[in-house]
Amino acid sequence: MTLRTLEGQVALVTGAGRGIGREIALGLAEEGMNLGILGRHRETLADTLRVCVRHGVKCVAVAADVANFGAVREAVRSIERDLGPIDLVVNNAGQVDRAEVPLWQADPEQWWSVVETNLRGPFHLLRTVLPGMVERRRGRVVNLNSGFFALRPEWRYSAYATSKAALLRLSDNVAGPLRPHGVTVLDLSPGVVATGMTAAMPMFADTVDWGSIPLLVSAVVDTGRGRLDPLHGRFLHLGRDDIGELLAQAGAVGGLDDGVPR
Repeated sequence: MTLRTLEGQVALVTGAGRGIGREIALGLAEEGMNLGILGRHRETLADTLRVCVRHGVKCVAVAADVANFGAVREAVRSIERDLGPIDLVVNNAGQVDRAEVPLWQADPEQWWSVVETNLRGPFHLLRTVLPGMVERRRGRVVNLNSGFFALRPEWRYSAYATSKAALLRLSDNVAGPLRPHGVTVLDLSPGVVATGMTAAMPMFADTVDWGSIPLLVSAVVDTGRGRLDPLHGRFLHLGRDDIGELLAQAGAVGGLDDGVPR
């Protein structure tokens, strides 16, 4: 029988109806973690929920738009009422620009919708969940980010790139104040992975060397276990960064600077 290393803990995963979010939710369920799953579409959430509960965990699905603070607050209340305090938040929900065009040709409403989902959404989750984590002096947050888009200019997807760079700075700014309260925040980049959203982006049409979703899921599980706590405040590019080496460095120097991409 597989050891369930996260038995009894509670996670909240946004964008859990499909793609990366769904795979993360399933990976956490396999480890015994009870789940609150959030997304805009009830049908896809219901499918994720059905698979998760087969692992013998409790699961609550809430249809909500992460860009709506009231909806996020009510979703968190519902999840904590049914499952208990949230131990791990995974900010995965995301949108991407519909067309590969320079900013002056972009649809203004859709451009801003991308930023609201990718940046305002994580802020809403942090603002809602962190007070309880700080009070309990425990908790972990994973922000799904992108090394490809957050760390360099990309004019074809200016909204997505801008939002991911800003998310990196958001994590940077919250990491320092969280350190004395025992709450860990990490930005994880899985690389370019073969999801429906990414595969639909013309710039990746000929991609054959995709990033590993199982590697990402493993890193999120390790975050839930607390293994990555010494890397608090870091941006980790999975598949490129040697996590074991970074952990060894963190142990040797007693911690790394918050939020500095390396």
